[in-house]
Amino acid sequence: MAIINNLHFLALLFVTLTVALASADDRTKTVEFNVKPGGEVHTFSEKMREYECSFTYASQGGTNEQWLMSVGLSDDDGLFSCSVWRPQGKSYLFFTQFKAELKGAKIEYASAYSQTAAGGQRDVTLREDEFTVGDSTVTHKDGKFRAELSKLTIIARTRHDEL
Repeated sequence: MAIINNLHFLALLFVTLTVALASADDRTKTVEFNVKPGGEVHTFSEKMREYECSFTYASQGGTNEQWLMSVGLSDDDGLFSCSVWRPQGKSYLFFTQFKAELKGAKIEYASAYSQTAAGGQRDVTLREDEFTVGDSTVTHKDGKFRAELSKLTIIARTRHDEL
């Protein structure tokens, strides 16, 4: 029951943060970038004040895909969020690895998806054994990750201390 309550709290927190970010242009930023196949490791990063989100990956198959990264801060600067996703829904690339890393904040919640809600489709989460969540990273698990990734969502607590 405690797990369900925590999930409800995190879902409410995510919705609240999203609404707060949507109303504060200087507190959120969304940037487009190309995810490139070819097996080479690539990194894309975005900063919001002293906080940073980096997405490192290697993928195979197909051609470049347009992806988005959004970073944002809550009104009280207590939460930092980072989302990386393919807006068209399911990616057709095969990811051999991925890692999202935050600087300046400790991860409170993270989820990874093989498909995003687009074109009448729904979000499809990765199985919990396909990725691992640390204090500052979300990473694929070798031998468990099935090479499908379309979205990462992370909410972290900043190290901003109240006086």
